[in-house]
Amino acid sequence: MLKGRSENGGMERMMREELLVAVVDGQGGGMGRGLVEAVKKKWPRLHVRALGTNSLATAAMLRAGADDGATGENAVVFNARRADILLGPIGVLTPNGLLGEVSPRMAEAIGGSEAVKILLPSQRCSIRLAVGESQPLQFYLDQAVRLLGEELQKRGTV
Repeated sequence: MLKGRSENGGMERMMREELLVAVVDGQGGGMGRGLVEAVKKKWPRLHVRALGTNSLATAAMLRAGADDGATGENAVVFNARRADILLGPIGVLTPNGLLGEVSPRMAEAIGGSEAVKILLPSQRCSIRLAVGESQPLQFYLDQAVRLLGEELQKRGTV
């Protein structure tokens, strides 16, 4: 179910055909919360949809300023197809990632989505990226916002 500030479940976004940025997270939603806060601070009018693998994660992202949100496997699968840009921890691409919260169906939908994916490394997901030393979460949040800005410029939306 979609939750949030949108009066008609996000339909006005679809009617205006504006860009949809989806933030996917699980567990406590801390990384997703940080992403939503950073994105909404820089682009307050950008439509950001929180997609939580559980209600705690969705609630954290909504409190951080997401325009609307949805929870659970079907919500992630359904919205991954509709998103223009997906942000989240790299574990969302792995079946059973985020301590088992990412179902194989979710990982397939996210990985198979045509959306541009901006993913943050996480020490908790057993995936190590050969990109240098581990950095604090804020470093990765800043990088994600920079990459989102580049993508928005390519699309002529900023």
